[in-house]
Amino acid sequence: MATRHLIRTIILQTLYEWDFYNKKADLAAVLDRNLQEFGPGIDEPEFAWKILKGIVEHMKEIDTVIERVAPEWPIDQIAVIDRNVLRIGLYELFYADKTEVPAKVAINEAIEIAKNYGGINSPKFINGVLGTVFREEQEKAGVKTEDTATQ
Repeated sequence: MATRHLIRTIILQTLYEWDFYNKKADLAAVLDRNLQEFGPGIDEPEFAWKILKGIVEHMKEIDTVIERVAPEWPIDQIAVIDRNVLRIGLYELFYADKTEVPAKVAINEAIEIAKNYGGINSPKFINGVLGTVFREEQEKAGVKTEDTATQ
C-alpha cells in the first residue's frame, strides 16, 4: 500500500474514533496511537498531521459543502465512514497543495477508501459528492469539463 494511501486510511480511522466519541477523544493522541500501530516507519508522518489539522480547522466549511451537495442526507445521518471519507476528500480538493495532491487524485483516493471501508453504495455516493464539487469548482474557474466521474 502506498504511503499516502495508508496515511489517509489512518486518518479515516482517527476521524472515525473521534466522531464516534462525539469529538470528545483527544484527537492528537488518537492519531499518534494509530500512526504507531498501523503505520510504523511511515516516512512522512507530517502529511498525516497536516491533513488532520486542516480537516479540523475547516470542518464547518467542509460539512456545509456536504450538506449543500447532498441535501437529502443531513450530516449526522451520513454513515460515519462516508462522512469522514468526504471530509478527507473535500479537504484535499479545497485546501491541499494542488501540486502535491491533484484534484483527481483526491477524488480517486476517497473512492478507493470508500470501496475498502464503506458500505456497498459508499463509492458511488463519495464519487457523486466529490464529482459534483469538482465540476462546480471547474465551472467557477471557467474550465470546460467533460464527464468527471472517476469510477
